[in-house]
Amino acid sequence: MNAARSVRKTARHIWLCADDYGISPSVDEAIRALILRDRLNATSVMMAAPHLTPEEADALEMLNSGEKRVAIGLHVTLTAPFKPMSAGFAPLRDSCFLPHPALMRAAMARRLQSERLVIEIATQLRAFADVFGHLPDFLDGHQHVHLLPQVRDAVLKVVAETAPTAWLRQCGRALSAKRLRDRKALALDVLSLGLKRKASGFGIATNPAFAGAYDFKSRTGFAKIFPRFLAGLPDGGLIMCHPGFVDSALERLDSLTTQREREFAYFNSDDFPKALASHGFALAQP
Repeated sequence: MNAARSVRKTARHIWLCADDYGISPSVDEAIRALILRDRLNATSVMMAAPHLTPEEADALEMLNSGEKRVAIGLHVTLTAPFKPMSAGFAPLRDSCFLPHPALMRAAMARRLQSERLVIEIATQLRAFADVFGHLPDFLDGHQHVHLLPQVRDAVLKVVAETAPTAWLRQCGRALSAKRLRDRKALALDVLSLGLKRKASGFGIATNPAFAGAYDFKSRTGFAKIFPRFLAGLPDGGLIMCHPGFVDSALERLDSLTTQREREFAYFNSDDFPKALASHGFALAQP
């Protein structure tokens, strides 16, 4: 057995998921380029994004013609500047979803309208099925909204009734990777406890561990940041990422811009597969 086969056989297989497919044509282009190089094995799609056209969806789906290259999921979107896909959704601000801080406060206070949440999430899921011709392989949430109280209940209801074979992203770290000083990751750990418990009750699968959260404004090079995500990650673990190219569409919709190009450059480089191999990891087969 040659060395490459030996490493792949004994490696822990993980998911590397590019979020935000559909947010802009240039982000989509970057994600597809990495999939073609076998540098990504999952991406989640923003059906509520204005740039998720049938052509962009077809270009992604075509990558799975023949042997499947990538798991394609639904990136549930419930925050501004995006707009709801269902009629009568509330609350809104300037015809858009609430900004993330306002949505979080409303969810924590249980002031969201549960029925409207279910309808909106189901509408996004149906739109995915209509465009791609199949149900999503998994679901997650833009800005982790699917972890929030009320929202998670609505997501679980829709998945259980409409896409019971799909798995759901939980965002809790591996136990050995937990650090109390990382407030953002700690909040995701806590919110994920409720999601995992309720998903288990519905018989919905979740990933065993999560990584990929970091300060997007950090000046530390991504080549130094990424290996930290591999610490303690078990077989089947998931790493979130946001590779992309910057265009005017992205700049209008999201504050995460040039960091996407830094992530793309790393995943497109020889350093990325070397880091995986040196830590005993390989990407899972979708």
